[in-house]
Amino acid sequence: MPSSHLLIIGDRAALSWVVTEQRMAFPAGRSKAARALEEGDEVFVYTTRGCFRNPTRDLGRVMARATVAGPVRVLEEPVVFGERGFTEGCRLEVSGLARFREGLVLRDLVPRLSVFPDPATWSVRMRRASLTLPPDDAELLRAELEPLLSPYEEAVEGYRREPVTG
Repeated sequence: MPSSHLLIIGDRAALSWVVTEQRMAFPAGRSKAARALEEGDEVFVYTTRGCFRNPTRDLGRVMARATVAGPVRVLEEPVVFGERGFTEGCRLEVSGLARFREGLVLRDLVPRLSVFPDPATWSVRMRRASLTLPPDDAELLRAELEPLLSPYEEAVEGYRREPVTG
């Protein structure tokens, strides 16, 4: 049975690449997190408060739903964002996408999500590349996110703003 995961993106160039290329990459040293994803798994893409470099204005949002469309593999050439190299990755098939800088504010749902047993310290669990979600949490995210999603082709243009290497 497929699992559900939250993919945590903290950089707008990386977000642009993930959405426009429909791929996910993991930094060196995160093999365990990367290998938790399997082909057919559901993923929710989450942008951190700092993703757009203004954490006092921006909120962490779930802004896409996708399916892992291929196995996680070592990349022939690492993808580089800033000075960080991402050495493993997989293909994604984005099935729904919120408009650029929009989406579901995650902190509003934290008290209802069992993946965060202590709502006061929930953000500590977000300091990783991905987070596996219990089925009930995935169902809640899916239901709350669905009204905010557009078809991929209708929303992707807003994400093509950042030049990315890799």
